[in-house]
Amino acid sequence: MLDKGEYKRIFMILFGLFLEAFTYYHINYQNSLAEGGFVGLALLVKYVFGTSPALTMFILDFPLFIIGFKERGAKFLIYSVFAATMFSIFYDLCERFSPLRWDFSEMMLLGSILSGILTGFASGLVLRYGAAAGGEEILALYIHKHFGLEVGTFFIISDFIVLALSLWFLPLSKVMYTIIAITISGKMITWTYHSGERTWTPAKLAQ
Repeated sequence: MLDKGEYKRIFMILFGLFLEAFTYYHINYQNSLAEGGFVGLALLVKYVFGTSPALTMFILDFPLFIIGFKERGAKFLIYSVFAATMFSIFYDLCERFSPLRWDFSEMMLLGSILSGILTGFASGLVLRYGAAAGGEEILALYIHKHFGLEVGTFFIISDFIVLALSLWFLPLSKVMYTIIAITISGKMITWTYHSGERTWTPAKLAQ
């Protein structure tokens, strides 16, 4: 039986996932912002080798979910698989049924700033409440634990590297606006992840 704390954790994770999916679809996708991280890397691999992004994402994510299980226990793995599944569902619902069209084509700087604030807050919230929506988040937590690099800083660095490589096939303007978004997002992730006292610890997740 779940206690009140578990219900709150699930609610906050779901809220973060919905906000992240909503923002990625209505701002990033609708305004053709580039992608960093594992998604951007999967698109880069498709461009170079023709490999399905879904296959690349699976290859990247699977070993990191195993690491997440070993580092933080079964409950963390369950929450993370749940988070990854729900993010996909929320994004698909936005794609299929949302009537909203947010056109920032004449205000791309504003769109980039909003994207950074909202996705950073959403991602940080999911991490703060003990889940990860993908392997990249697990890798960020692992590096933070063992090497002390802030979670948000990891995302900024990894996204920047992928975006720099993506200049092979993406226009510079899209990449530059995305760099603005990921820089703000990284700072928001760090702030949200560390703000207040986290309601979980690796020991609690292992229970």
